[in-house]
Amino acid sequence: MARLPRLSVPGYPHLLVQRSVAGQPAFLAETDYQFMLSELRSLSRRHEVEIHAYALMPDQFHLLVTPSDGRSLSLAMQALGRRYVRDFNRRHERGGTLWQARFRCTVVDPERFLLPCALFVELGPVRTQYVTNATLYPWSSLPHHVGLQADPAISEHAEIWKLGNTPFERQAQYRRLADAGLPEQEVARIHNAVEHGWALGDGPFLRELATKTERRLAPLPVGRPRRSAGNSSGNEVR
Repeated sequence: MARLPRLSVPGYPHLLVQRSVAGQPAFLAETDYQFMLSELRSLSRRHEVEIHAYALMPDQFHLLVTPSDGRSLSLAMQALGRRYVRDFNRRHERGGTLWQARFRCTVVDPERFLLPCALFVELGPVRTQYVTNATLYPWSSLPHHVGLQADPAISEHAEIWKLGNTPFERQAQYRRLADAGLPEQEVARIHNAVEHGWALGDGPFLRELATKTERRLAPLPVGRPRRSAGNSSGNEVR
């Protein structure tokens, strides 16, 4: 079966995961993380991609972004990958590729899933057991959202502004959400969507999204095809 093209719809949040090849280290030193952060901070200016959340981990990174047009996300990721690998190889005196060729990606219903996806990204270092306290992890956007530091890479989505009337209120509410964490069922749903490339949202959002792309948004139903009402002989409709 031919692989579906990556789902990308401009103006909507996209959750993406980029992993290293065979789990090899993609960040070996603090300078690696710093260089990636520098590249992320210039990403929106070069390719018009807004970054809402990120987490850099030893063998992967996660982003929640909104691209401005249909090509900006792919172009941004290609440029990011090339520049980072070139710098990483030079600094560590190695050669060859670093990232898996195809990053995982899903389009997100902002009203229902923007905040859960941001937390999915920022709590990743805890899920993968790199740290026990996500707010102390230095290579994610969670410290920004809970008010510990200002991160110039982050463009706050409108859903964040709904958390309170002042920065203090928004940061306090975000910290409460982060402390509560995500239910396992929600983590599993987000993970399944990003791994398989299906849109992350419910019926009304999927119907809205279907007017903006011809790409299939959800898996086909599993099971035998239904018989037509007029097929009384018992033959399956092919």
